[in-house]
Amino acid sequence: MDKTEALYEVRKIKDFRDLINQSVELFGDKAAYMLKDSKGEYYDVSYRQLQADIRALGTALWSMGLKGEKVAVMGKNSYKWAVSYLAVTSGLGVIVPIDKELLFTDVETILSTSDASLIFVDSEAYKKISKNKDKLSPDLKIVSFDIPEDDGGLLSFDRIMSKGRELLENGADEYLNAKIEPDELTSLIFTSGTTGLAKGVMLSHTNICFVIMSTSSVVKSGPDDRFLSVLPIHHTYECTLGFLLPLYTGGTIAFCEGLLKLMKNMQEVEPTVFVSVPLMFEKIHARIIKAASEKRGGKFAFSLGKAITSMGNAFGVSLNDKVFGEINKNFGGKLRLGIVGAAAIRPDVVADFKSFGIPLYIGYGLTECAPLVTGNHDELFTVDTVGKPLPGIEIKIINPDSNGIGEICVKGPGVMLGYYNDEKSTKEVLDDGWFKTGDLGSQDEDGIVKITGRIKNVIVTKNGKNIYPEEVEFYLNNNPLIAEAMVFGSYDDDETVVEAKILPDVNAIADKLKIKEATVEDITKAINEVVKDVNKKLPSYKNIKKFNIKETEFVKTTTAKIKRYANMNDEEQSTSNEVKK
Repeated sequence: MDKTEALYEVRKIKDFRDLINQSVELFGDKAAYMLKDSKGEYYDVSYRQLQADIRALGTALWSMGLKGEKVAVMGKNSYKWAVSYLAVTSGLGVIVPIDKELLFTDVETILSTSDASLIFVDSEAYKKISKNKDKLSPDLKIVSFDIPEDDGGLLSFDRIMSKGRELLENGADEYLNAKIEPDELTSLIFTSGTTGLAKGVMLSHTNICFVIMSTSSVVKSGPDDRFLSVLPIHHTYECTLGFLLPLYTGGTIAFCEGLLKLMKNMQEVEPTVFVSVPLMFEKIHARIIKAASEKRGGKFAFSLGKAITSMGNAFGVSLNDKVFGEINKNFGGKLRLGIVGAAAIRPDVVADFKSFGIPLYIGYGLTECAPLVTGNHDELFTVDTVGKPLPGIEIKIINPDSNGIGEICVKGPGVMLGYYNDEKSTKEVLDDGWFKTGDLGSQDEDGIVKITGRIKNVIVTKNGKNIYPEEVEFYLNNNPLIAEAMVFGSYDDDETVVEAKILPDVNAIADKLKIKEATVEDITKAINEVVKDVNKKLPSYKNIKKFNIKETEFVKTTTAKIKRYANMNDEEQSTSNEVKK
């Protein structure tokens, strides 16, 4: 089985302080960040200024007695969030990133479980915890990114930074010279589970630095690249690939101001690399297709364009800019690469973006692996696999069935230290350095990996047949009349049957029927036809027997993954239907 070889030489880094110090030496006064001022105008923050801010904040936190402590950060993506993360992890203690979308009860659990001594918050995050401050430890320090001066018990980030600069000017150097142990805990991440708060994943500098270096050895990125940060930065996917990796390669980062301003920010920032999730790429793709179909002869021109660019690519001639240049202008005109992960993406979307001159590299990862495990790269492009293991990563499939599908296990420097204060759960997933992912998949003789689904999601029929919900969902989601779908097993006369919850694309159904507004009857009939069509493509035992039509979107994680069990048990009124012949 082929192992992935590095395509490019990369510089070695041992920890985040080392990463920033080396980047300052290499990139110095180049822009690390593009930020907006109060007038909405962009200004640059250099690598040298970033380093100075990290040192000032870290020195101030050290003077506050926080050496070796756990420090939480919660809020929207921002420069101050990034500085807080790097200041804590560059010699002070352990960072605890918190999802700003969590309910207060979950935030409280994270703070108490981790025994955090301080939390950085923006104004929105503070609103969430201020109403329940009496439930938090009285010793917890709260620092706001958004107030200029201390306000009662609420500390000002800006004031702490000023104090740090003064201390540095007066020769304070304990923080600057603090020893960092690369293999010890540096980031404690409580992932958002489908049935509540998941376990605390313990990651080290070595874990995350390995993924940064290994990814950079197969995906070229450098000082000319600009990244537009859209995904929540607390999540390991964005944190490693959209935040730390660009700082390692000398790139420039800008923050999206919200999904409604995404395309506007694209025009302003002109990103070259875009890290996102399938849902976002699929929605952008749908807009492009819709715009093409509304033009006279647009669908024909679009199909012809794809054929021409594919032919050109086959002969090593890129015609993408000439044929689809207008599409790329919507992304700022300089987008050269998309990185997509966290869930499955439709192959036709990947193929179309390739035609536009924007290859999407599909990857696979888990928080427990910091996070990237496999991926497509500069010499491997597929539309329906998650590529090969990163250089330095080993994969094995255990207990494979007759189709070679079994549990994916991962070994390598990216694998976590374990679950926080949970030895039992750690032993269940770590065995002699191998991490049992709980994901099902296969690996071919060339080392290319396909993901089939989650072990706990598998539907087992009474005669022992295994049905992977993700496979059935793929066929449903591939139909333009369906916005989203989720498949699960249910019981009918003591038999296990396949059932689906479906969110229809009401506008697409109305367009297809050439009417202004689709009725419930129209929608039900249209979805029934879609389900019947999907069933024809599947063995009979995998056929959908029932479907429920949803009226609202599925509950999702902040990386747009459907929370399977939360949605199975939701109380939303939906229309239940038997599949009509």
